[in-house]
Amino acid sequence: MDNGLQTIIYVIIAICVILAIAVVAVLAYVWYRDNQKDKISSSKSGEKKTNKPTESQTRLQGIESMSKFLAFDDIVDSMIVRKNRTQYVMVLQCKGINFDLLGEEEKMAVESGFIQFLNTLRFPVQLYIQSRSLNLRDSIDRYEAKVNEVKDEITKLDNQIRKESSNGRLDVVRKLEFERRRKLNILEYGLDITSYVARLSQNRNVLQQNTYVAVAYYTSEFGGQISNYSKEEVDNIAFSELYTRAQTISRALASSGVTSRVMSSEELAELLYVAYNRDDSELISIRRAVEAQYDSLYNTAKDVMEKQKEMIEEKVEKEAIDLTANSITKANDILRLRQENREEIKRRAQAYVERYRGEMTDELYEETKRQIDKTDITKLRDKKSGEASARKSTSRAKIDENDDDFITEQVERDLKNAEKSRAAKQPRTEEERRLAARRLAARRLAARRAAAGEARRRTRPQSQDDDLVTRRKSNKTAE
Repeated sequence: MDNGLQTIIYVIIAICVILAIAVVAVLAYVWYRDNQKDKISSSKSGEKKTNKPTESQTRLQGIESMSKFLAFDDIVDSMIVRKNRTQYVMVLQCKGINFDLLGEEEKMAVESGFIQFLNTLRFPVQLYIQSRSLNLRDSIDRYEAKVNEVKDEITKLDNQIRKESSNGRLDVVRKLEFERRRKLNILEYGLDITSYVARLSQNRNVLQQNTYVAVAYYTSEFGGQISNYSKEEVDNIAFSELYTRAQTISRALASSGVTSRVMSSEELAELLYVAYNRDDSELISIRRAVEAQYDSLYNTAKDVMEKQKEMIEEKVEKEAIDLTANSITKANDILRLRQENREEIKRRAQAYVERYRGEMTDELYEETKRQIDKTDITKLRDKKSGEASARKSTSRAKIDENDDDFITEQVERDLKNAEKSRAAKQPRTEEERRLAARRLAARRLAARRAAAGEARRRTRPQSQDDDLVTRRKSNKTAE
């Protein structure tokens, strides 16, 4: 048994040794192959180094090739400057006519006008036709801005309609609703137009063809040395000559029914941008490219603290506007409640007067009502609240009692004023004065009792009110 186990162990060890030798052989072969490849590649690179230019030479060649590719130096005063200010080019944009839709006589007139244009040329010109995909992004942005303005106007009209409806001005509400319906029709039409133009702009097969006439002027035509003039003087001379030639071409083209105009510097930049960027110009316009600073070697962003300050300022401004709007709403509600409270106080005072009308003369009754109507409740309430604050009374029952005392004092004051006005109007005997004094005392006592009963009723729980109503019903039934 032990011999068999030893044999198995020897076999396993032999197999492991053989595998180790095989792995070492494979690794040695791989290392040898990689070493040979490195030698071959280093020898080839050594051969190429003799013909490879320096880094500075490559950079200079790139700049030279780029300047040759662009073929212009600058755009100044509606002119393209070329060849180190030795050539100036001015471009006219032409708006043609549909020659196929003209009659025979009109075609002959156009052809004769074009022949006259060719005969009047005394300097070289170049015709250039450029086709662009129709880009309606700017038009869509203008439409969307107008639509947003109409939406804001409709929102303002809705607020005015709610305000006028609460005030009960129905004639104004009808006018505002008519104006709102008109704005809604305009909004619907604007949304349809915007959607249609947006769908139309997605069609890349819609092309716009423009025709241009390029006029060149060379500084060699000065008749003198260029070095004797500054750059500004050379630009002014070239502009004067080119503008004269452009006007001559424009008048000659007008005889054949073609209108033309001199392109500005911005339009020339867009023309060259589209010419050198056929694919990118359909995705992003030159205006957006300049706004994104594509023409800069590097972009700079605002400081982080400046951005945070702007964000905080914007947040504070928004919260201030919200707080102002909420405060105005709350103040409006408080004023409305105060007005309703003043009307309720006067209504209750009128109710007390109506209750004791049988004990008053007609003249006293009318004068009391007039005194109540012209009384300023706000001043009286402020005076009463000041007295209550001095006493530091904060309980609800005391507040109710103060309100009842306020009503009672108001009634008594009105009775005194009415009595004084009545006494001033007609003389009385001693007996009548004593009788009036007794009546006034009786009315005051009745007013106090009524106010005390009202205070007790407010502080009495609901169950006692129900018991009192039940007893009254039972008494009426017994009677």
